Amino acid sequence: MIRWADLRLLLVAVTLFGGAWPITKSALGDATPLWFAVSRTLLGASMVGAILAVQGKLRFPVRQDWPAVLGVGLLQLGGYFALTHLAVALVPAGRTAVLANVTIFWLVPLSVLVLKEQVSATRWVAAGLGLAGVLALAGPWAAGAGDQGTLLGHVMLLAAAFLWSWAIIATRLFPPQRPMLENLPWCFLLGAMVLVPMALIREPFSAGGGIGLGALWQVVVIGCLVAPLGTWAVIEAGRRLPGSVAAVGFLLAPAIGVIVSTLWLGEPVGWDVIIGGALIAASVVVATRG
Repeated sequence: MIRWADLRLLLVAVTLFGGAWPITKSALGDATPLWFAVSRTLLGASMVGAILAVQGKLRFPVRQDWPAVLGVGLLQLGGYFALTHLAVALVPAGRTAVLANVTIFWLVPLSVLVLKEQVSATRWVAAGLGLAGVLALAGPWAAGAGDQGTLLGHVMLLAAAFLWSWAIIATRLFPPQRPMLENLPWCFLLGAMVLVPMALIREPFSAGGGIGLGALWQVVVIGCLVAPLGTWAVIEAGRRLPGSVAAVGFLLAPAIGVIVSTLWLGEPVGWDVIIGGALIAASVVVATRG
């Protein structure tokens, strides 16, 4: 039985992450992608760590928690952030929001193969509707899809979604003893350990790498709000909800990202956006009823 409280977590997650990519895209006018990702992890670790310290709950993860902490930190916050932030420099923010969240490509089959989860026929239909929506939004007819840089960005985003799916699988295979919120600072620090060396090599300060004053407000919003609250909501929704429901539900984030990108950044709205958004909305409705 799906609980409304778990669906609320999913709604918080997709709202924050859907709006994050247009904000990130706007920041890249005065910041380089990997250093922006580094700021996201370090600020997230600081914010959650400070809150837990005030509550007397800031503690090193226990042994049982480490598989989930490593999965989230290295895959979801390290690898996923690296690939998505590099890709958003190549792909429009709305399309990034689409492909960065297509865990359904991977999570439904992984849930069946790895977790031995039983997926109902209704949820397979929901998955099909969601995939059709993604294809409508980011198929070969999409603007710039024939460009080599855009194609590379699409591949990177699909790979990022694959890493995120495995992070979700890790938290379900090895449920942590403590709430993931209490482990989140360590997850963010592990992500930073992946990202900082990459940023130093690929975006050295001598070559203009870093974050300028014009991107500071985006750093604060993403690092202090989206990173801690959104990441916690994503982890908990993925852990609590059936894999098929979580995967389909995460597809709401692309729709939100496309809407924000259109209204704020002026990215064009075509038939693909309208049809894709409708199919994704339908997939979420079907999944929650199946």
